[in-house]
Amino acid sequence: MSFRDNLINARSNIVFIVALLCGLALVISLEDHMPATPHEAMQIAPTAGPVEMSAPIVAPPLARFDAVEPLPLAVTGAGRPEDLDHARIAWRYFENNTNRDTGLVNSADQYPSTTMWETGSYVLAVISADLLDLIAPEEAEARLAQAFDSLATMRLFDDILPNKAYNVQTAELVDYSNKPVERGLGWSALDIARMVGALSHAEHHYPQLAGKVASVLAHWDLDQMVEAGQLIGGNMTPDGLRRDQEGRVGYGQYAAKAMMLNGFDMVRAYRAEDHLMVQDVAGQPIPVDTRLHRNVTPAFTVSEPYVFDGLEFGFDARSHRFATAIYLAQEARWRETGQLTAVSESHLDEAPYFIYSTIWGGGAPWAVMTFRGERLDSKRTVTVKTAFAWDALFATDYTRELVRELAPLGDPDRGWPEGIYEADGTTNASFTANTNAVVLAALAFRVHGPLARAAR
Repeated sequence: MSFRDNLINARSNIVFIVALLCGLALVISLEDHMPATPHEAMQIAPTAGPVEMSAPIVAPPLARFDAVEPLPLAVTGAGRPEDLDHARIAWRYFENNTNRDTGLVNSADQYPSTTMWETGSYVLAVISADLLDLIAPEEAEARLAQAFDSLATMRLFDDILPNKAYNVQTAELVDYSNKPVERGLGWSALDIARMVGALSHAEHHYPQLAGKVASVLAHWDLDQMVEAGQLIGGNMTPDGLRRDQEGRVGYGQYAAKAMMLNGFDMVRAYRAEDHLMVQDVAGQPIPVDTRLHRNVTPAFTVSEPYVFDGLEFGFDARSHRFATAIYLAQEARWRETGQLTAVSESHLDEAPYFIYSTIWGGGAPWAVMTFRGERLDSKRTVTVKTAFAWDALFATDYTRELVRELAPLGDPDRGWPEGIYEADGTTNASFTANTNAVVLAALAFRVHGPLARAAR
């Protein structure tokens, strides 16, 4: 066969080889002229001269937490010898402050006013007391049944949702000074979401209360506080009711989890990255919301929503890293200064009666802020609830030291006070439902794990 015949017979293979070589040349040419991929753009290749960059490449805020190694959780399956004594002190608060007519509990000792947040705390306290064998299951169920009956029949703001505050003795709408108010103050979506989560925990532990839980939820129009995957609060203004988005990084994700248990779309509320910045405090990346707190002052970060998330639901991968960084910053401050540090929102035993002790707040680390956004660092409190919660979650040498230092504050006749004022070491002698509920939930967590999964 001639060379010409062989060439004709091999023409299809020759065409394929030529096309392959042309394609390879085209790819090489394109690679020389195309920008690097995002991953490659973070690497600077050696060059003969300086490279000018228009702007530094900054990792997204959420990526900062990839380097945070989550602390191991300390679910031990058994309490310490002193745990039951501590739990009995906490339960005393609820024995002293439960109203026999309504089944509701005072938010502060002998002060007959409450919110949905504190009512949620009471539910957690009852479940925890039962898990710790402080009360019989029958008492726990009876207490919750009475409270749920009140929640299912109480007058609502505009017949929509629970008012921001109620009189514990009458279950009537009140203002923040516990005075009757005809229409009400509006509703707090965060407080109600917290209560919704507590209802879910109660139904999990006491299936026989499912009907009463359903009655409460049917009484409330929860659709009114959810819009486009976000929580919406109702606030009274001189011009009438105003609807505002509620929830900042930390509280927003905690409340979103509670609502998701009841099938609500919380996709935007749960996305921390949409409004996240990172502030370095004591060598730790601290998650801070880019939006204003209550539209007044730069947002703040406290321990509260993170410890509740861990104790109630169990951390997810993101909240575990956030909580670890927030805890480690407080431990680092103690190591650097010798000052015990366990900060969160706190009641005070004197005016202005409530403050937020932050890891970052109002534009600065360790700021103490009032409700109106004023600095009040003299009232920073080493809080009992934060100490017990971090100790239950992480059980480090430092958390054990915190609990040892605060243990003498427990009053067998009244419960646990808020803590110690950092400035002078005196006791912040405000006794609250929230603090005593956290102590009980923390001690139950050590034995049983998160309330959402715990079982007798």
